[in-house]
Amino acid sequence: MNQTRTFLLIAWLTVALLLFMEWGKAPESAVSATATASDLPATAQAPAPKPSGDLPPLEAAADGTAAAATSEPATLRSELLTIRNEVLALEIDTRGGRLVGAELLQYPLTKTPGSANVRLLDNRPGSLYHADAGLLNARGEALSSEALFAVESQTADALVLRWQDPGTGLVLRKHFHLAADSYVLNLRQEIGNPGTQAQVAYRYSELSRQAPATAARSWAMTDPEAYSFVGAAWYSPGDLFEKRSFADFQDDGRLNKDVNGGWIALLQHHFLTAWVPQGDSQHRFQLDWIDAPMQPLYRIRAVAAVQVDAGAETVDEAQLWIGPKLQEALDELAPTLKLSVDYGWLTFLSQPVFDWLLSPFHALTGNWGWAIVLTVLLLKIILYPLATAQYKSFAKLRAVQPRIEALKERYGDDKQKFQMAMMELYKKEKINPIGGCLPILLTFPVFIALYWVLLESVELRHAPWIGWISNLTAPDPYFVLPAINLLVMWLTQKMTPAPGMDPLQRKMMMAMPLVFGVMFAFFPSGLVLYWCTNGVLGLAQQWWITRQHGDKPATAK
Repeated sequence: MNQTRTFLLIAWLTVALLLFMEWGKAPESAVSATATASDLPATAQAPAPKPSGDLPPLEAAADGTAAAATSEPATLRSELLTIRNEVLALEIDTRGGRLVGAELLQYPLTKTPGSANVRLLDNRPGSLYHADAGLLNARGEALSSEALFAVESQTADALVLRWQDPGTGLVLRKHFHLAADSYVLNLRQEIGNPGTQAQVAYRYSELSRQAPATAARSWAMTDPEAYSFVGAAWYSPGDLFEKRSFADFQDDGRLNKDVNGGWIALLQHHFLTAWVPQGDSQHRFQLDWIDAPMQPLYRIRAVAAVQVDAGAETVDEAQLWIGPKLQEALDELAPTLKLSVDYGWLTFLSQPVFDWLLSPFHALTGNWGWAIVLTVLLLKIILYPLATAQYKSFAKLRAVQPRIEALKERYGDDKQKFQMAMMELYKKEKINPIGGCLPILLTFPVFIALYWVLLESVELRHAPWIGWISNLTAPDPYFVLPAINLLVMWLTQKMTPAPGMDPLQRKMMMAMPLVFGVMFAFFPSGLVLYWCTNGVLGLAQQWWITRQHGDKPATAK
């Protein structure tokens, strides 16, 4: 098979892959809908029997609000308090003691000077995104979420809030603390029982969000924001990593799942929030949604039942990651949390490409652009034997191309006789017609894996290369790399044998460099740099092997 057909194969595989990614949005959830809405009461107005494990069901009041304590000191009022460190600024509402704002101080939305920073948590209508923790009652209603907390102490990076439930008498004290230069918020919750009888408390950690606009907008293959996963994810030692997109929340039903350890998260392109509960304690992971007139509120939470003895206090510690998907830091927080970097179905290849190739080369050069170049160079070296076999096959085809053209003229429109004569020629000259196809099929997954690494790794976000390439995740502003790619494809095509090609195929091949050149003009420049480097090295290797094996035309027999 000649390189013409190889190019067509690559184009077909690329288009098929992109179509598959779009089609695959619908069944993106990795969880079967075993826990359906019928497993839970329609509203919290009528108490439902508690599920096994002494945990309450996941259910809110009919209007989407929680059942909160109403007797609050008249001197308390709701206010937003801020704690921060070098990388995070967090807003905490004293009503509920929930996090309602998070600004990533080192991650601007764009590279434009004066650009606003990325906000993960948000309190604006239509963009609600909260992180909460507190107490539930036995019906699954959040007791503390609408209660007013008193401020016991506050510093630049820490805050202590206190609230007492007038119904049960339980005292909840929340200690928030941000470590220096960290995206981890440490939350210590102290649940005290000043009464004379032991009580069961239900503590929870929750993430809730209205689906962002990127989760619903139309697909565009040059815009990673349009097709990167957006939704909930969780990890349990039994079932490992699972996820559910916002689009699938209601279709796949509610979830009640008992877990020892693990974590829960909300994911988007490059960023996430994730609650990591304390140790291997037992929790129930739950997914639910609150219908709203304009936009549903989706939520995931972890619930645990604890007994608080009379006159005693129980302590729960959890950590909340609010920030970019920095794989090394995520791995330090929880060994499985880096699974939130979703490389799709080729994760088993993409993860080693990032861990063993890109990251070490970046450590060596200090530049992600040069890390991409060195990664492609190393892959070319590793795959050199396969590519050599491919180009040798091309060279032999090039040598016999005049004879194939003569056969085509001899047999005219009799395609069957022409094909038989051509196969006989291949056999006589010991040419394997699929010799150029097999290496492509073997190497294609590796390069698609690298493609996903470049798209999904936040470490490359807004990273510069050289000169005019100041952002590897944005298109080339002057179209230099797309132009180089177009030229390389055209030169490769000129060197490619095309024996027996019909006029339609010739026209397709003539247009392909232009089509790819225009398409790549809108791709992130890091991806185009990868394709250019791969193309230039492949062209050089093909030229050398053709010179060694292909410039000796076989004589007609």
